[in-house]
Amino acid sequence: MAEQKIDNKALEEAIAAFRSDKERDSYVKVMELLEKSIVVVPTMPPPDIAPELMEQLKAGKPVQFPKETKIVPCLLRKETGEQALPIFTSPEQIPEDKKSPMVMAMPFMGVIAMAAANQDKVAEVVVNPFTEMMVLNRSVLEIAEKRRKAAGQIKTVQLTKEQFQDLAHNRVTHAILPKYLFENGEEGLKTLQREGGAFLLKLYEQIYPKGQKCGSRAEDFSFMTLNLTDTIQLTRLDMPDETNKKGLCYRVYAVFKRDTEEVLYYTMENTKDGNFIARVTQDGKHEILEPAPDNGAEIEAVLNLVEPS
Repeated sequence: MAEQKIDNKALEEAIAAFRSDKERDSYVKVMELLEKSIVVVPTMPPPDIAPELMEQLKAGKPVQFPKETKIVPCLLRKETGEQALPIFTSPEQIPEDKKSPMVMAMPFMGVIAMAAANQDKVAEVVVNPFTEMMVLNRSVLEIAEKRRKAAGQIKTVQLTKEQFQDLAHNRVTHAILPKYLFENGEEGLKTLQREGGAFLLKLYEQIYPKGQKCGSRAEDFSFMTLNLTDTIQLTRLDMPDETNKKGLCYRVYAVFKRDTEEVLYYTMENTKDGNFIARVTQDGKHEILEPAPDNGAEIEAVLNLVEPS
């Protein structure tokens, strides 16, 4: 099957037309385009995805996700207390400060199936909630679900080898590594410092199927540990050169505060708007903080975040 590409320019134009003139015909046009579209869905990394499905994803094959597969979308809570499932016509529709741990490209009808399977949690689907917002309420979702069943739509997600490598890299830098460090504290940092790239490759092995490797070598990762003050130790982790591209984390700063025995985790990320400093918190939340300075000034910038003046 050919690689799925996201090109929703016509859909975005139809949504804009509907917002300016909410006639039935313009709404029907939006729904017709949506039903054929691939959309972007913010999700939490599925830690318990079935091994056979993971292997199919890694091989770049189309995957049909049954209801029991725990793909957890990031929901928005409304003022009424109800929750909405956000979807986007392109990654550019997601503001940097609203980024989720990961996103998935999937057919819109797959989103409809997801909403139908979680009616107790999802009251509506919201298209581009932070820009040209369009709300699909429960009655619209029910009609779309009937059309999905009638058409026999297959819920698939297809990733190329490069796309899977990028997804795996960000899952390590945004989820697996920070989780390990938060759970193991100073001892976890010592293990990372002692084993270096070999330890990082073990984390990638948690994602790649047996017999397949991420393509990086242990020596492609570089480490530097500094005792900046009596109470603050900083470990800089430079990722392989090929990760310095749009959408990926290219450097990690793991900070240990001896006085509170606290781990802080910062990343340097190449975004569509340039390089930014971000952080991952202990609850797994990913936050874009501020533009990244030149390489030589990064440590000072991280220290200022750790101990604001």
